[in-house]
Amino acid sequence: MSVLRLALPTPLRRLFDYLPPEGMDIDGLPALQAGVRVRVPFGNRELIGLLIETDQHSDIAGYKLKAALEILDQTPPLPDHLFKLARWAAGYYHHPEGDALHQALPVLLRKGAPCQYAHATLWRATAQASLDALSSRAKRQRETLAIVLAQQTGPGHSGGLSSDAIRAEGGDSQALKALAEKGLVEAFEYIPVSHLPGHPADNSTRLLREPALSLNNQQQAAVTAVTSAQGFQPFLLEGVTGSGKTEVYLQIIEATLKAGRQALVLVPEIGLTPQTVSRFKARFNCPVVALHSGMTDRQRLDAWLKARDGLVPIVIGTRSALFTALKHPGILIIDEEHDASFKQQDGFRYSARDLAIARAHREQIPVLLGTATPALESLHNALSGRYHHLKLTHRAGNAKPPAFELLDIRQAALSDGLSTALTRQIADTLQQGNQVLVFINRRGFAPSLSCQSCGHIADCRRCDAHMTLHMKPPHLHCHHCDNQRPIPARCPECGSNEMKAVGSGTERTEQTLEQRFPDYPVLRVDRDSTARKDALEKIMQQVHTGNPCILVGTQMLAKGHHFPDVTLVAILNADGGLFSADFRGMERTAQLIEQVAGRAGRADKPGRVVMQTFHADHPAITRLVCDGYSAFASDELETRRLTQLPPFQHLALLKAEASKQGRAEAFLRAVREHMEQTATLAPQSRFVGPFPSTMEKKAGVFRAQLQLQSAQRADLHRSLQALCLLLEQQPEARKVRWVLDIDPTEV
Repeated sequence: MSVLRLALPTPLRRLFDYLPPEGMDIDGLPALQAGVRVRVPFGNRELIGLLIETDQHSDIAGYKLKAALEILDQTPPLPDHLFKLARWAAGYYHHPEGDALHQALPVLLRKGAPCQYAHATLWRATAQASLDALSSRAKRQRETLAIVLAQQTGPGHSGGLSSDAIRAEGGDSQALKALAEKGLVEAFEYIPVSHLPGHPADNSTRLLREPALSLNNQQQAAVTAVTSAQGFQPFLLEGVTGSGKTEVYLQIIEATLKAGRQALVLVPEIGLTPQTVSRFKARFNCPVVALHSGMTDRQRLDAWLKARDGLVPIVIGTRSALFTALKHPGILIIDEEHDASFKQQDGFRYSARDLAIARAHREQIPVLLGTATPALESLHNALSGRYHHLKLTHRAGNAKPPAFELLDIRQAALSDGLSTALTRQIADTLQQGNQVLVFINRRGFAPSLSCQSCGHIADCRRCDAHMTLHMKPPHLHCHHCDNQRPIPARCPECGSNEMKAVGSGTERTEQTLEQRFPDYPVLRVDRDSTARKDALEKIMQQVHTGNPCILVGTQMLAKGHHFPDVTLVAILNADGGLFSADFRGMERTAQLIEQVAGRAGRADKPGRVVMQTFHADHPAITRLVCDGYSAFASDELETRRLTQLPPFQHLALLKAEASKQGRAEAFLRAVREHMEQTATLAPQSRFVGPFPSTMEKKAGVFRAQLQLQSAQRADLHRSLQALCLLLEQQPEARKVRWVLDIDPTEV
């Protein structure tokens, strides 16, 4: 009996046996490669599985086995090393193998679509196409024609662009149609080739569109260290904000491309992708593709295939782009490596940063982690010699680090969250023709709505959280479960009409600043104001004109943006993280303060940072402000060592949730007792808890967690293997929803 052993995208931690498709030549079965996709029946539906192996035996009786429906591939979509990486990751994170493998594939391939480019209708300029043929008043037509003319001649291009690609570059569909009617562009059918005759760097065209910038000694040392690395070597590039880390990336990538290899760059947020792509396209005269959730499934698959086939030397993407196949891998770069966005928080809970290290090791290439505020785990690896530690301690060019002022507001009268002293400094900065950034890490108008008569607070009915008040448009919104409802005219408890907003969010701060500074534009940057496509880009364009303005926003403003005309950064509410229940709260607060402060004084103009605080004498804050992030991180690492917390211990969380309060916690308690009574816990491993989650009720369910920790990673995983086996056999496990989180970033 010949058997196909498949990994299917199900929550079951097992492989599934199927017979070959009816009519398939059995002699060809051994030639099937691991990793090809197979369509199979599964219950009353069909699933796409990945072949793990073929076998002559099965633990299931032959008459019970179903036949597969179709073998979809002749060769595996994923290269062997990425296929094995995804399987290894499934084991490390104790996640169902089939689901982990599917997460490594583009969405269309998960659905069974052919692993090939789309037959596309592309647009190209005609022989008579010229911008001079268009009136200066035909602005959109001129912009669209310029895109077609500029892009269609690049290395690796077919001589044309799709409508989607033209729109993505800022072109217009109606303008494209008008250009066709004028005979300046034409459409044609195109099936992309699977390879290029040579690497773009080998072409006669120049590799660079613009010359590289001159490097200081520290930057040059970093570039030399990475480009001279032989095989696998991890680097931590710790550079203060504004120290020119991106220029280091660009010059390392230049050397990589000249060697005929490709570069993969991961960024934490989709909002950073367009600006990073623009910077790279401005430097390099070769194709650069982006991979992120804002693209269609078809766009993502085509970009993924181009990277796999070596058509594009530079790939930039967010977390999931880690699994992008490269034909000639040369360098992996993780920008802002400390960012929590690199850890998937649901489903397959992997860390893209940590898997990037594993991937680079398998491909025997260097990997570079860059940040101004390293995660303590990465810093510990650098200090212990596992990573090569590179430092940039000075800002690039003539830029100086900003002056930092702690503004004690314990005795100050605040007006909508702003002190008089801070308002005065904002006014002075604007009058000098400079820009101001006001950071407040709360969306909405106010964090809560309260009755002034009886004290009632509008709470979410499905979470242990207050509803956030929004005024644009007016409504109450829970940012934890997305529950929304109208603003009540009267208090539901006492009937009073004295319902007042308590506290300030970005909307209220924006309104206050507009009232106080009516002569200057106030630009709000948060998840609400940038929800529309290109909204963030339009705001950034206005900022980069250099005209005086006020930027108000959340941590979206703290990540990698370059504002040369911002000379004052005002931080309004960074105190909250100092007293977080999560042991990483202090680390995240320090990183956020340092990243926000780094937006000031990045060019020739000196910068200042003013932080309003109720805890001006807090030792962690004073250490950060007076001595910098490195000194703070050194103290925090020593505290972690004394308290035996990561990176000196390895953690896993077993999280459970149930519809009834107490059920999840009781389930976890029973699991712990069983593990301890049966002595299945590995040496040096111990449980902490169970205890309710920080927010016990969320989205209508009650949550609890059990922490497992060990000084040895191997012991932790032996305990987790026994734990998974118990959970799958435990009848009570069917009454709760449980999940394992390995190396959690939120505790």
